[in-house]
Amino acid sequence: MKMLSIDGLPKPVSQLIMGSDYFSPEVYELVSNNLDSFTDIGGNTIDTAFIYCGGKSEQAIGMWMEERGNRDQIRVWTKGGHPNQHGPQVNRVAVRAELETSLERLRTDYIDLYALHRDDPDVEVGAILEMLNELVEEGEIRAFGGSNWTWQRLEEANAYAESHGLRGFSFSSPNLSLAKAQEPYWTDCISADDETLSWHKRSGLPIMSWSSQARGFFTGRFTRDDRSNEDLVRVFYNDANWERYDRAAQLADKKGVTTIQIALAYVLNQPFPTAAIIGPQNRSEMESCKDAAAISLTPEEVAWLDLRA
Repeated sequence: MKMLSIDGLPKPVSQLIMGSDYFSPEVYELVSNNLDSFTDIGGNTIDTAFIYCGGKSEQAIGMWMEERGNRDQIRVWTKGGHPNQHGPQVNRVAVRAELETSLERLRTDYIDLYALHRDDPDVEVGAILEMLNELVEEGEIRAFGGSNWTWQRLEEANAYAESHGLRGFSFSSPNLSLAKAQEPYWTDCISADDETLSWHKRSGLPIMSWSSQARGFFTGRFTRDDRSNEDLVRVFYNDANWERYDRAAQLADKKGVTTIQIALAYVLNQPFPTAAIIGPQNRSEMESCKDAAAISLTPEEVAWLDLRA
């Protein structure tokens, strides 16, 4: 599997990242089987968050790493600072408290990749950068990024870091998929638009995409007339996305692969570094993702899929 270098990490992350929003100790057999399958295909990076399954996702991952004795081989990516009933949580007290809890749940003393789950535009980027650099200096995190941050705030933050001798954001995690979101899937979520993609091409900052396969839009389970999935209809159903679906199906037929594999390959063949969070729940789906990651698309094919040619 292809690997991605992230500033601040001594070892690279796999281009496919295992999602864990359904993980919990109650389904530990499923968790362990899927994580074993993930490492079998060459994956080494697991995405989780303080809020996933009320903290049970981190607990299950910690159980698996301890049981397998493979902490040194796994890149753990967790997130904190998600708004709660008290409002935004991008501040020293909240972030530190959540991080300490995450470390305990994950049964580790450091986080490879840490992301602020949301931005708080009311907080100056300088204060945020200083807080995150303190956590790096203390050894609790190794690299940090922004989840659902706009490219403008990332640019501002990294300019501040450069001018003040600090480490900046090493990655961004918006939604990037072949189907384009016409409204946020969840409140304050960010999807990569043309301006975002252009900025990442200029800056070279990696994108680690969530919902990289557009919540199943390209699986073939849905049609233009099937409006049973309200969220999918609300976010992705429009003429342009169905045209992208048709083009992905045509290219898949030409290459002898599946439409969903072309959709994943689109994310992994951008003109800047990318990784994709995946959510397979069995070995067959895992192998499908592995094969998709090996598909090479030309810049012309990517542009054609995206209706730019």
